[in-house]
Amino acid sequence: MHAVIKDVTDAIRARSVESRKVYLTRMQITRSEFPPRRNLSCGNLAHGFAACGDADKQTIRLMQSANLGIVTAFNDMLSAHQPLEHYPDLIKEVARSLGSSAQVAGGVPAMCDGVTQGQAGMELSLFSRDVIAMATAIGLSHNLFDGVLCLGVCDKIVPGMMIGALQFGHLPAGFIPAGPMPSGIPNKDKAAVRQRYAAGKASKEELLAAESASYHSPGTCTFYGTANSNQVLMELLGVQLPGASFVNPDDPLRAALTKETVTRVIAAADVNGAHLPLSALVKEESIVNALVALLATGGSTNHTLHLIAIAQAAGIHLLWEDFDRLAQVVPLLLRVYPNGEADVNAFQRAGGMAFLVRELRSAGLLNENVDSLMGHGLDPFELAPYLNQDGILQWKAAVQESLLPDVLRPVNDPFDSESGIRLLQGNLGVGVIKTSAVQKQHRQVTAPCVVFNDQDEMVEALKTGEYERDFVAVVRFQGPKANGMPELHQLTPHLGVLQDKGYKVALVTDGRMSGASGKVPAAIHMSPEALDVGPLAKLQTGDVIALDADAGTLEVQLSANELAARPLALPNESPQKTLLRSTLGRGLFDSFRQNSSSAKTGASVF
Repeated sequence: MHAVIKDVTDAIRARSVESRKVYLTRMQITRSEFPPRRNLSCGNLAHGFAACGDADKQTIRLMQSANLGIVTAFNDMLSAHQPLEHYPDLIKEVARSLGSSAQVAGGVPAMCDGVTQGQAGMELSLFSRDVIAMATAIGLSHNLFDGVLCLGVCDKIVPGMMIGALQFGHLPAGFIPAGPMPSGIPNKDKAAVRQRYAAGKASKEELLAAESASYHSPGTCTFYGTANSNQVLMELLGVQLPGASFVNPDDPLRAALTKETVTRVIAAADVNGAHLPLSALVKEESIVNALVALLATGGSTNHTLHLIAIAQAAGIHLLWEDFDRLAQVVPLLLRVYPNGEADVNAFQRAGGMAFLVRELRSAGLLNENVDSLMGHGLDPFELAPYLNQDGILQWKAAVQESLLPDVLRPVNDPFDSESGIRLLQGNLGVGVIKTSAVQKQHRQVTAPCVVFNDQDEMVEALKTGEYERDFVAVVRFQGPKANGMPELHQLTPHLGVLQDKGYKVALVTDGRMSGASGKVPAAIHMSPEALDVGPLAKLQTGDVIALDADAGTLEVQLSANELAARPLALPNESPQKTLLRSTLGRGLFDSFRQNSSSAKTGASVF
C-alpha cells in the first residue's frame, strides 16, 4: 500500500477511536434491543402489513425471511429520478421469488439543483440533504425491516440517504441508481453557448435550445458533477454493485443489476444468519477508498461537505487536510466535463469503474481490508457486469487498456500527477479549490479584488463591461449560516469570458460551485464564512489578493494589524428586509441556517 494512503487511513482511525466506538456500540445495542418486527405488538404489526397482499402478510408475520424497506427519491421532475418510478415493483417481485418481501418505507424530497440554479430555491438545496437524512430515518423508524434499499441519484439525495441509513447501520443496505441519460450535445458546445450568452452574443432561445439538447431525456445529467460523483463514492463504499453506476436507464443490464442488489441485501440480512450490516461497510478504509476515487476522477467539490458529513454519521472524523494530503499523491485518471470534453457515457465506454479500480489498486492507492455487498476485498470491483446470451448477469475482467485514452488513463500515464481538489489556507481562512478543470497557467492569480455581497450584484456589475481587467471577484455572505450556501454556477460563464480575453481573474467565496466548477480558479467554501466573523467580511474593493492553487495559499496583502482593525461588513439585506422578502420555502429553514456547522465540518445541522 502507498505510504500516504496508509498514513491517512491510520490518522483518521486514530482521531476517530472514541466516536467510532460509540457509533458501533449504538448499532450493537440497537440490533439487540430492537430486532426488526420482533418487538412489535400485534397492533403494530397489523398496521405495518395491512395494505399488503395475503402472501406478503404471511411472509412478514412469520419473521423467517427478510422484509426490505425501500426508501425512494422518485419524482418525475428530476430526469435522474424519473426512471425510479417502477423500481419498487421490480424489487418486490425479486424479493417474493426469494421467499422474502419488500415495502416502500417512505419517500424523500428530491430537488434539482439544475432547476434552482441562480434561483431563490437554491437556498434550500444544501439543507435538503439533512431533511432527506431525517426523512430516511422516519421511513425506517417503523422497525419493520431487515434491510434497506435506497433509490436515489442526485446531489444531496444520496448523501442524505446515506446519513439517514447509517442511523440504521445494524441493517444491511444497498443503493440503486438509475444511470445516466444518453449523450446529447457535446459539453464543449454547450459551454460555448453559455459563454456567448453571458457576453450578450447569443439569444435566450439559442441558449435554451443548447440546454435542452444537453438535458434531453430520463436519466442522470451526463457531466461529472455531484450526482455522478455520488455513484463513484457509493461503489467504493461497498453499498452499490461494481459497475452499476453508469449503465443507461433503458439498458437491460440496469434491471439485472437492480435484481442482483436485492438478492445480495437479502443474503446479508440478520434473519438469514449472515449479518453484513451497513456499519461494517462504511468504515475508515472504505471512506478513504471513496475519497481516493473521487480525487482520481476529478469529482465534485460538494463532497468536501458531504463525505465529511457521511463519515461523521458513522463516527469517523474526516478532515479537509485528509483531502489535501491524498490529492498530492493520487493522480488524475479521468477527464470528463467540466474537467474535459467527454461525458460519463464515454467514461463507461473507455473502461469504466473496473478499469479505474484496477489501476488504483495496482499503485497501492486503495485499502484492501474492506467489505461490500459482493463480499470481502476489492477483487469484485475489477470486474465489469454484462449480460450473457441468455440474459444472465455475469462479470468479466476490466479491459487491459483504456478504449478512450483521451478520457481515461492508466495510473502510469495520468493526465496529472496530482488530482483535482486542494486545500487553500491563509489569512482569509481556509477553503478548497478544484484544480482539475483549471489549466496550469491560470492557477496563480494576484490582483485587486472587487467585493460583492451576493451573486446577482456581481452579474449585474459584470454586464456593464467595467471589469475588463485583472481582478479577484469576492462574493461573500453565501455560507450556510447566511443563506444556505447556494451554488454559484452562473458566475463561471461571465468570468470565463474575461479569462478567454487574457485577463487574470479568480473567484473567492464562502458559497459553493460543486461538481460543475469550471476553468476559472475558484476558492470556495471559505471558512469561517463572512456572517460568522470570517475575514471575507473585512475585505474592501481594491485589496490585493494572491491565490496560488498549486502552493495551496490564499492571502490578502494586508498586515495582521490592519486586517484585525477592519470593521466587519454586513449583508446587503437588513433584518427588516429579510423579514419581508419572498419565501419559496426559505423561511422554514431559518433554524437550519442558525444552527449549521461550518463548511469545513460538513455544513450540517446534526
